[in-house]
Amino acid sequence: MKIPIELINYLKKTTHIAVLTGAGISAESGLKTFRDAQDGHWAKYRPEDLATPEAFTRDPKLVWDWYAMRRNKVTEATPNAGHFALVELESLIPNFTLITQNVDGYHRQAGSKNVLELHGNIQKVKCYDGCGVVESWNTGDTPPHCPKCNAYLRPDVVWFGESLPLDTITAAHKAALEAQAFFSIGTSGLVEPAASLAHTARQNGAIVIEINLDPTPLTPHVDFALHGKSGEILPQLVKELIK
Repeated sequence: MKIPIELINYLKKTTHIAVLTGAGISAESGLKTFRDAQDGHWAKYRPEDLATPEAFTRDPKLVWDWYAMRRNKVTEATPNAGHFALVELESLIPNFTLITQNVDGYHRQAGSKNVLELHGNIQKVKCYDGCGVVESWNTGDTPPHCPKCNAYLRPDVVWFGESLPLDTITAAHKAALEAQAFFSIGTSGLVEPAASLAHTARQNGAIVIEINLDPTPLTPHVDFALHGKSGEILPQLVKELIK
């Protein structure tokens, strides 16, 4: 795909960029989406039955084992060219914020620094009773106990019925408000409040660029719609920027 020269010229003068990524960018690493992970033993469960506080209260081991399976899938795959291109883009822009709906941690693994994980990180755990303990996933008891208060540890992700971390969504909204360019990459544009960020950016003067395999509800409202794989489009865009 040929990157529009108008977009490249604009980005070369840009000092503030915000990027929102969704499941599409990680799908190019071979990682199944949340709902597509329902296969084999887990096909008899709905994701909603495994990703709520009520489910964990009812059967902690079942929920823990589901997330252990998903975490194993995450560790079997690796960041792709799209993730690494965003690391390069961050190095070129003075003020750069990467907002992600993904919980796989691939952006940090690839080397991105200013990352806002709206839905948490599956590679971390936290105290179910909220005593403040957050640590890396371990392979002890299933589920393990909090070293501080002895409650169960749970995956550090946002479950159905839970609110996004206030400081994280506030920082994401601020980044959208201040952006001169806003990228929406591999996301359906349907899940709120993330879906509103592109509109917030545009209403405050930013150009909006969508990179997605297919059109989305956001497509009619963007300045540039680049349809294709982010793992191909982003490296090409960065290459054009550094010419």
